Formats: sequence, C-alpha cells, structure tokens
Amino acid sequence: MLSMRITRRALVVSALAAPAIARAQTPPQAAWPSRPVRIVVPFPPGGSNDAVARPLAEHLQSRFGQPFVVENRPGAGSTIGSAEVARAPADGLTLMVTSSTFSTSAAVQRTPYDAAADFEAVAMLAVAPLVVLAAPSFPPNNLTELLAHLRANPGKVDYGSAGPGSINQLSAELFAQKGGGLSLQHVPYRGMGPATTDLAAGTIQLLFTTLPSARGIIDGGRVKVLGWTSENRPATGPRAPTPRESGLPDFEAGIWWGLLARRGTPSAIRDRLNAAANEALSGGRLAAYLESEGATPTPRPAAEGDAFLRADLARWRGVAEAAGIRVD
Repeated sequence: MLSMRITRRALVVSALAAPAIARAQTPPQAAWPSRPVRIVVPFPPGGSNDAVARPLAEHLQSRFGQPFVVENRPGAGSTIGSAEVARAPADGLTLMVTSSTFSTSAAVQRTPYDAAADFEAVAMLAVAPLVVLAAPSFPPNNLTELLAHLRANPGKVDYGSAGPGSINQLSAELFAQKGGGLSLQHVPYRGMGPATTDLAAGTIQLLFTTLPSARGIIDGGRVKVLGWTSENRPATGPRAPTPRESGLPDFEAGIWWGLLARRGTPSAIRDRLNAAANEALSGGRLAAYLESEGATPTPRPAAEGDAFLRADLARWRGVAEAAGIRVD
C-alpha cells in the first residue's frame, strides 16, 4: 500500500510538472526581424515613393540591425506591387511604401486585392496639398473667384490631369462636388509634364497638381496660383488661399506617403515599426526630402494612421462613384 501511495503521488507531481517542463523545453520564438525585410515600392525608381522609401529603409536598418531592402515593383497604377504584398505572410517581413495612388487606384479600378481588408497602415509618414493653377488669361485670381466663374460657366472650363483616375482628376471632381455640383471638362494627359506645358500655353484653363511638378512654371510666372487644396499650406510654396479661407471648409485633398503591411501583422511588430518610422521623420534625409516636396510629416500611432487610410479609401471611392470615374 505504501508503495502504491508513493507511485500515485509521483504520478500527480509528474503531471503537474509536465507543462512547466514542456514550456522550458520549447524553443523561444525568433525575435523580429529574424532575416532581411523587403520594402516593396509599387512604382518605378526615381519617383517620390522611391525617394521616401530609401532613407526610411536606411533608418529602419540601423534601428533593427537587419537589412531593409527596397524593391521596385511598378505597373498598373501601383496594383502589381501592391498585389505582391497582399500575397505575402502577415509577419512584418514584407512591407510597402506607397502613396495616395494606393487609394485612388482602388477607387477607380478592379484590383487583385481588397485595399481595406488586406492592408493596414504601419505609419502614415507625411501629407502634402495640391496647388490649384490657372492659365495666365483665365479670369479668376483665387479660389473664391474660381467658384463664381465655374458657377457662371458650367461645363466650359477644361482642367488637365496626369490621366484618368489620377489624384489630379479626383481632386478636381471633389472640388466640383463640394462647390455645389459644378461642371468641368476633364482633359487627361500622360503625365504632368505635358499638362503643365499646355496650362502655361492656355490650351487648358485649370490644373490641380503637386508643388514640385509645377514649381518651374510657378517660379517663372507663367501661370496663376489660385490656391491650395488643404489647410496645411507649405512654407516653401507661394502664398495663396486655402479652402477654408475661400468658403469651402469641407474641401480637403492632397497626397500622402505611408508605410503599409498585410493586415493581421502582429501589433508588437507594427508598433515597433511605427515608433522607428516616426523617429525617421524628425530629421535626416527623409525629413529633408519631405520638406522639398512641400510635405508635412505626420507622426502618429499606428491605429490613427490606419483610421486615416480607411477614411481616405472610402472618400475617393465615393468621389469616383459620384463622378462616374472608372478605369478598365
């Protein structure tokens, strides 16, 4: 009987100790990042997204001790590279630096992923307004006069863009919608170069564009600067009215740059990346480049950045549907 009691007691002790022994013998999870991290840029080398991604990658590499390798995957309005990231595991080892084109592409065309369901913002890096420009002979001199002119001349003003579904077109259509259902004629171009040339020549009357793409014709006095599409007027840009100053407090448009990942990436990884990306905005090459673009850094927690991304996707989808904009 004594032997049996000892045996039973030993079994009980052994059973209670087994989970602790198992935990002690289970190898710990590999620390992130355990290998090089890919940063996909769904645009060609040399553009603003590439210029944002490379200094950011340098900062993240120095912060985490693993290579952060920038890979350009351009094509189909950024959807080819984005689809590659959407197919990757949600492990924080495949990231994407992209811009507002991510939202506008999802708004106007069928994509091989669900932009809202498959992606989340790790860090929203910066925002920049567009500048509203007019041909030299166009009568309005500011946004208030532009609104009055468009209301008096429905469908008689041509505006240019970098192509169907671009941020230039969608911003102009949002302006028309917020202005009370204004009517403008869209003239698409293959890029902003020919559009700005035609604006200066008076072939088209209006253009919503980025400050860097128009700085030459602005500095040369070849166009009129009517205003900005956002309240965050860049310090390096021309003095011109904002939407609120022009009687359009609900109008807000512009571009953004962000670091995105597959939705479902562990929050601990996402928060570490967010903190490091926000550090990169405080100085160095990335901050200097953003200033040259007339952009405002937007360090914020990952959850706030993701809320911004979702709102941006919904807004441009609504604008595209209301204006009947679709790219096949």
